[in-house]
Amino acid sequence: RDAFVSWPESQTQEWALSYWAQARKAGVPVPADPAEFLRDLDWMGTQRHLKVLGIFARLCHRDGKPRYLAEAPRFLAYLDAAVARQPALSPLGELLTELHMDGGPA
Repeated sequence: RDAFVSWPESQTQEWALSYWAQARKAGVPVPADPAEFLRDLDWMGTQRHLKVLGIFARLCHRDGKPRYLAEAPRFLAYLDAAVARQPALSPLGELLTELHMDGGPA
């Protein structure tokens, strides 16, 4: 998942699983279960995307650079996808819905 390019979910999962298989073969300490690896990837990505959204908000509100907010929908879509795949992230999904993150405050 990239800041400037959206790849199809099937492609990113294929790449992730390919990396997982190669890492296991090379002795890199990754989870033995590919589902656990993908879960960890979703959680790590969620943290990263929330951080980026915060930076973009700061750039807009503090630094007067609203153009960064144009990228926010991509990161919100990444978060929505992770929430859909990971039931443990459902409270985050509820919070984002409550805050109307996709369209601003009501």
